[in-house]
Amino acid sequence: MTLYHLRAAGVSFVLNARGAVLHWGADLGELPPAFEASRIPAIPPSSIDVPLEWSLLPALGAGWSGRPALAGHHDGKPSGTLPVAAVELSENTITVRAESAGRDLANVTEIELTPQGVLRIRHVLTNHAPGDFTLSSLDVQLPIPSEAAELLDFSGLWAHERRPQRAPLRDGVWSRESRHGRPGHDDAFLLMTGEPGFGFRGGRIWALHLAWSGDKRIWAERSALGYSAIGAGELLGPGEIRLAPGESYATPWAIAVFSDSGIDGLSDRLHPWIRSARAEPKPRPVVLNTWEAVYFDHSLDRLGDLVGAAAEVGAERFVLDDGWFTGRRDDRRALGDWFVDPEVWPDGLHPLVSRVHAAGLDFGLWVEPEMVSLDSALAREHPSWVLGPRDALTWRFQRVLDLANPAAYDYVLGRLTDLLTEYPIAFLKWDHNRDLLEPGTAHRQTTALYRLLAALRTAFPDVEIESCASGGARIDLGILPHVDRFWTSDTNDPLDRQHIQRWTSVLIPPEFLGGHLGAGTAHVTGRTSALGFRLATALFGHAGIEWDVSRASPTDRALIAAWTGEYKRLRGLLHSGVVVRADSPDPAVLLHGVVAQDRSSAVFALVTIGSPAAALPPPIRFPGLDPDRTYRVRTLGHPPRVVQDAPPPWLADGVELTGRMLAEAGLPAPLLVPEQAALFTLDSPG
Repeated sequence: MTLYHLRAAGVSFVLNARGAVLHWGADLGELPPAFEASRIPAIPPSSIDVPLEWSLLPALGAGWSGRPALAGHHDGKPSGTLPVAAVELSENTITVRAESAGRDLANVTEIELTPQGVLRIRHVLTNHAPGDFTLSSLDVQLPIPSEAAELLDFSGLWAHERRPQRAPLRDGVWSRESRHGRPGHDDAFLLMTGEPGFGFRGGRIWALHLAWSGDKRIWAERSALGYSAIGAGELLGPGEIRLAPGESYATPWAIAVFSDSGIDGLSDRLHPWIRSARAEPKPRPVVLNTWEAVYFDHSLDRLGDLVGAAAEVGAERFVLDDGWFTGRRDDRRALGDWFVDPEVWPDGLHPLVSRVHAAGLDFGLWVEPEMVSLDSALAREHPSWVLGPRDALTWRFQRVLDLANPAAYDYVLGRLTDLLTEYPIAFLKWDHNRDLLEPGTAHRQTTALYRLLAALRTAFPDVEIESCASGGARIDLGILPHVDRFWTSDTNDPLDRQHIQRWTSVLIPPEFLGGHLGAGTAHVTGRTSALGFRLATALFGHAGIEWDVSRASPTDRALIAAWTGEYKRLRGLLHSGVVVRADSPDPAVLLHGVVAQDRSSAVFALVTIGSPAAALPPPIRFPGLDPDRTYRVRTLGHPPRVVQDAPPPWLADGVELTGRMLAEAGLPAPLLVPEQAALFTLDSPG
């Protein structure tokens, strides 16, 4: 008997020669010859007369009555079962080749286990029949054990992304489908199945993410037969994928992760893997974005004052947001007319860029290339480039530009190329402010977007790109190879941001997540927050400012300058370390931080998002430290507001304790009022 065994970082993935998945989870060590036979189950009554094996392409004809991996037809004849023809093992990769009985369909499954223990799987289906094959679905599926009896995934809406939701996994299918033409604010994001009660620091979890920026589905299923599975694939419209003879379709990569140490254990695999795909990272500059500072009020004098204030408080990048192009005075017109407005900027953007550079900052620009306003020269001159019928619904007063149309694609690429050639633009904020709403277009639009981004990165390798989609509606590992940053959410309200950043960073390392310091009264929610709370929240990510700091008080500007200084000092740690989150017995109190890879230092935030449940909250127990190392714990940054007759004495001068003491016994907490954050640095003298 032949086994195909991938092992890395405490994870094992095992197939047999028939392509059946025998194990995915904790490392099993070296496998004896008897292992395969030991995995053969009993045959229950009223079932198929051979043991049921879990195939990578489970199908009805093989005895699997759950959701099939492959569905489609040749002129009404369904796809059927694809038995395995060959399995090949090469270092950290398994390739499984399967084909139908008549050899009219062939599938290649590629399986890779990265050094970090992240499993990557995709299918490549080829039509060998003389006629077209209409594909309905092709999902990556993986078995999960019966212990994975609880689900956690996400929902949300604009400015309130990444809302976790938990439920038991019952018999049947729990399916999350996205039909936005982008993942959407309610994206399931990362489907976790685990031992009931799993938390940030404990419990075994089997998780799945689909690296795709268009329509998709991700699901979990438990069968009364005794099997459970998780799966994901592109959500295809009727007739959206028709394979002509010889044509192939490759699924998006499914990213599967096992952790035996809770949700943080997922991040411990995902973050190093994502970082390993990047060249030596550049420090993430402090960004000042003009949107909430000036909106459409553009002039050289107005923005020139903001440039000066940005430099004063320590910003390193100045991003001109919406409103710079011809006729754009509000959000109802001019998308697609990507020419600098001669009325507002008679000398182009050169005078503004010169001021930005003279102040020591680099320059960035907002664009929304996938969209078009009906009130635009582009739409009037090329109505056939607008996706959908003429009377289709608008969304934010705009429509979608058909990037699958070669002429429209070339126009967008040409305009962006001209802008990036004429101006020294270091950064593009790439927005996407509506769903597609046109059936059967998401696949071609998404693949065209990927081609467009790849072409720009090839031509302008030093230009960084941010993925923004009405905030956080397109954050996924499919677009990440093409961008350098995500706009995490359109809200800068720190209370909402604490939740959004906490959960988004389970999958995405913090250096890719833009977090901005907003005005005292948040523009989206109207909630007023203390400056210290806003500063502490924006610190943990790719920090920036979205506030008219030219009109801030001298005291506030001095505090912001001190904060940017601390960010610059700490960003090497914040953007390379291990993200940790404590499981709190009080849902009103959060503790999160970043610990250096060598565990020599750390920075933590103790956050109150509501009124604590007790007069004396639980001790601050710092996770992720070296238990045998001594750490000096000190406070950092602007002091939070407290209600206490006397603080814990250790706060005055700090304290030195071992990592084991700090994790198990902890330190008495200051009595923070709601919506405050206390920051702490931990440094090992040795």
